[in-house]
Amino acid sequence: MTGQAFDWRSFLARWSEEWAGACTDPGELREGDEEAWRAQWLGFDAAPAARVAAAQAELGCVLPPSYREFLAVSDGWRYAGGFVYRLAGAGDARWHRDARGLSEYFDEGETEGLWQRALQLDVESDATLVLLDPGDVDADGEWAVYCYASWRAAPPERYPSFRAFMVAMHQEFHRLAAHRCGAPFVNATTREQDACVEAARLDALTGAYEGAAEVLAEAVAYGRPRAAGMLDQLRGFEQHRSEPTFGELPRDPAYLGEVIPVLAAHHVRRGHDATVWGYKLRVDTGELRVAADEVLRQVREREYRHTASGPFGAAVERAREQARWGGTEAAWRTLRAALPRWTPVGPDHLAPVGLLADPLLGPLFTAERGLELLATPRGLPDAEVGERAAAEPEAVGDGLAWLALEPRSGRPRPYRFVLVEGVAPDGLPAVLAGEGAVLEPPATCWEAGTDRLRERTVLSSEDPQPALVGHAGGDGGAEWSFAFEARTSPGAVGLAGPVAPRVATPAVTASGRTGGRALAVFVEPEEGFFHLSVAAGGEERYGFTVRGPEIGRRGPTEVPPALDPDRHFGPHAHGRQGEYGLLTALASEFGVALPRFALTEGRLYTFADPSWTPPTLPGEAYSTARMVLTEPHPTSEARAEALAALRSRLAGGVSSAPGVSGVAGGAVGVSGVPGGPMKGPPGVS
Repeated sequence: MTGQAFDWRSFLARWSEEWAGACTDPGELREGDEEAWRAQWLGFDAAPAARVAAAQAELGCVLPPSYREFLAVSDGWRYAGGFVYRLAGAGDARWHRDARGLSEYFDEGETEGLWQRALQLDVESDATLVLLDPGDVDADGEWAVYCYASWRAAPPERYPSFRAFMVAMHQEFHRLAAHRCGAPFVNATTREQDACVEAARLDALTGAYEGAAEVLAEAVAYGRPRAAGMLDQLRGFEQHRSEPTFGELPRDPAYLGEVIPVLAAHHVRRGHDATVWGYKLRVDTGELRVAADEVLRQVREREYRHTASGPFGAAVERAREQARWGGTEAAWRTLRAALPRWTPVGPDHLAPVGLLADPLLGPLFTAERGLELLATPRGLPDAEVGERAAAEPEAVGDGLAWLALEPRSGRPRPYRFVLVEGVAPDGLPAVLAGEGAVLEPPATCWEAGTDRLRERTVLSSEDPQPALVGHAGGDGGAEWSFAFEARTSPGAVGLAGPVAPRVATPAVTASGRTGGRALAVFVEPEEGFFHLSVAAGGEERYGFTVRGPEIGRRGPTEVPPALDPDRHFGPHAHGRQGEYGLLTALASEFGVALPRFALTEGRLYTFADPSWTPPTLPGEAYSTARMVLTEPHPTSEARAEALAALRSRLAGGVSSAPGVSGVAGGAVGVSGVPGGPMKGPPGVS
């Protein structure tokens, strides 16, 4: 029924038989429907050609082709879906003429003018309008159908033709009947759809995901129970915008480690409350709910670790170890090579979807990689999987110059980083912050900054800053690690004054504790500021600070020619050319790199990096900025609870909710020598 010629009689006859078969108790029929039930026919006699012609003459228009074809089989219809009880025949169609005043609310874009010009087809319904739009016509002369139900609290839904509308209403009937009747609702359409779902499952496992997704989407429209769980797995890797439900899979313990973490990640990202979480699970009590709540906690705290069985599970562990310190390209290659050996946890498992919720491995899946995963045969007997192509050579490092590329949007952000030789990333906190410093769970640059604000009421420019850590490569086999801060506020270190600003380079401290080399870079692009310090054995060997046209040099050793700031900065450098050139030279001089994808898209472990502001010298004037919040930065759960309380109060007719605020109030204090704290206006946050 999807070809050019549509067999209306067969389609309507099947629909009628299925409707009659779904009604197991004739006592539930509405008045006047018993005859239709006995006859197994929801329609009426065909409309004679003269009746259709008279209707067109009275309306002053030629009706669209698929509606005329429908009338030639049945002059009207009962139960178009679940909410239109009677659909118009030739003599019942009439111009709507904005009878309900809806143009005041929906009269822009594709619905502009719809309410005045549309032909109304609903005769009896549950507050549902069915409108044929003569202002929305395709190349075949078909008018679009708009269906609007006030109780849905949504704009009208568009269908490209009357035929498409009727197919959608047949699907709606199936969804509602499957929900009402359950397992006994079996007929030719359900058997066809279930067979298609099984075929789509096998296609998806062989890599033919596009066709499988189309078939599964149609099966979901027909309410087939397995289809939603499988389709949401494919859409997860396709980065589909829809909110996943995974059908019945969340209630199956076998899928606990696959679909529950993804639901939890969406829940946390949207800041939903516990009520929504229970609704998503559709499980209120028992061991499964306890286990799901624990998964939610792990996802919220970014402690969740996806696991799998067999060779693919071993590859997941290797990939996580690679990704945890910035080796995202290597991690992706590890996962991709092992995909053919992945095994499903159940019959409806199409892909390792739980990976998407892993804080380290989830960010690896760009749109392109997600599609590549879906196109890879997996979860099949070895003979059907075939051999994976040989691994690609190791990717070339990202270098450092990418930091100087202009952002896709917004202003260029300041950044600073420390590279330390001869120490692993997990040892950096102790080297830079002293004994007792520990790594925090993985975070993106954005998350690291917001985590710092959570539950804090006093913020200062002298506070430790969150830094992400990882491998930075190295020359001649030497291992380098990095600590990177990306959300440093402009001016936080105090750039006003002489060319040598107040910067306590951590390179000296780091090299003193390790005995090797260390270098520190601090850049504020909008200030034209570039600070470099290179130290070894606890002493700064050389360094310089560039601010605008001024260059100040430090240290007993000459700056290597390749790093000479005069080569990179000056009248000949435009924009960020000097920054770009110097970062390129630094990467070449020391054989180091910062992983671009891991720092811009992925997550890395973090720690609190001590302030780069040095102690005050005798007689030196200084100032520090402190922000005091009258309320702590709310957690996602606290925000969700506050919004729920606000909605509850508004639903009860209260215009405002005392104590519920989306903005924390505060005050800003500035202290210095001489002088004391000064309070700013309330409400600054």
